[in-house]
Amino acid sequence: MKIRQLLPAIAFRTTSRKFFITPALLIITVCLFQSADLSAQKKKTPKAPVKAPIEQGVLTDSALLDLVQKQTFRYFWDFAHPVSGLSRERSNVAYNYGPEVVTTGGTGFGIMAVIVATERKWISRDTAARFLLKMVNFLHKADAYHGVFPHWLDGATGKTIPFSRKDDGADLVETSYLLQGLLTARQYFNGDDKTERELRNRIGWIWNDVEWDWFTREGQEVLYWHWSPNNGWAMNFPVRGFNECLIMYVLAASGERYPVSPDVYHRGWAQSSFFNNGKEFYGIKLPLGFDYGGPLFFSHYSFVGLDPRGLKDRYADYWEQNRNHTLINREHSIRNPKNFKGYSASNWGLTASDTYSGYDAHSPTNDNGTITPTAALSAFPYTPEYSMQALRHFYYNLGDKIWSEYGFVDAFNETQNWYAKSHLAIDQGPIIVMIENYRSGLLWNLFMSAPEIQKGLKKLGFESPHLK
Repeated sequence: MKIRQLLPAIAFRTTSRKFFITPALLIITVCLFQSADLSAQKKKTPKAPVKAPIEQGVLTDSALLDLVQKQTFRYFWDFAHPVSGLSRERSNVAYNYGPEVVTTGGTGFGIMAVIVATERKWISRDTAARFLLKMVNFLHKADAYHGVFPHWLDGATGKTIPFSRKDDGADLVETSYLLQGLLTARQYFNGDDKTERELRNRIGWIWNDVEWDWFTREGQEVLYWHWSPNNGWAMNFPVRGFNECLIMYVLAASGERYPVSPDVYHRGWAQSSFFNNGKEFYGIKLPLGFDYGGPLFFSHYSFVGLDPRGLKDRYADYWEQNRNHTLINREHSIRNPKNFKGYSASNWGLTASDTYSGYDAHSPTNDNGTITPTAALSAFPYTPEYSMQALRHFYYNLGDKIWSEYGFVDAFNETQNWYAKSHLAIDQGPIIVMIENYRSGLLWNLFMSAPEIQKGLKKLGFESPHLK
């Protein structure tokens, strides 16, 4: 979801009563879809999520993380588009688009969620591989432009659904999130059976078809976000850091058939008035980016696969960058300069999400009192104690208002007494994936093992413990 007007020169994208349940019923609840099958995808239209029961005070931290990951995974499994298997943009019909809209970037996160579910044995490996192969086969026939997919597709036909009047073609950033997931899947499904071999091969074809160099717009030293067969470069959006788009530059440098040069990274991405920072906010140093760090998804989307632990280049230590960004965001809620209801050390997290007045990119400098669960929960690797504190508050204290069929709802605003009923793929996916990276490093280890990524990171001058 892109909110171009909120930050300069960057795009972003009922109450029920609490009750107790028996341990036996809890087991049934937690395992609600452990044996889920592809038949679960028969839903053809969005359905209002139902409330899930809240178990009071009996879950260990590990059991609560299991429950949250598993319940959230249902968004990408039960609610996947029945034809393509791709992830729906959102769970509710809104903004004048209907139930057929699937999202390329959100699907990338959904692919990683399927890997988590496979590794934790919520679904069988064979079922997961067949599901992803179905998805990849659909993508091979879907609209793409110079190898790059649009932001939205029709999940039944594969045709482009315009994101806006002129944004009706390639979206390089959303495609990068999709590829981050696909490359991770290729590394995970390394078996010798026919399904896994075919899955790897087809992912390789999609990966190699992307013409990264085309998006330098005739050889400029920067990548452009959009291109359209109807409107050309009319969107005119060169992508400069620091924001959520680092993964795009890493992938572009890693390309084998159509790569970009290191100069595109160093003279494009790393050259802007809002790249370097170095100032302190609430006593916490921020190496890169906007003052106070911007929305927290900056430290999530590129890093579901790209491992920030020990990741450094000439500009920053990305673990320090992401952890400090998170700490600044949390400290803002603790200090609560605008005195919003509910803000505290256990109720924090500002990022892009639905809000009572539509959709907004929330941050310390754009704060309307809306807390988004994905912000704190996707920060588990950076601030595990603080994220667990937030998780327990969300689940036990607010669960009657914000816990549902697909995990936590998108956002809430206690000052406005507003609680979303919606879920968004780009917010649900990082919850599952980043919690897993905190618990096991699974997705980080897989993505960073890809030989192309290793080569691309070295090419750009990165250091990482993963680099051989």
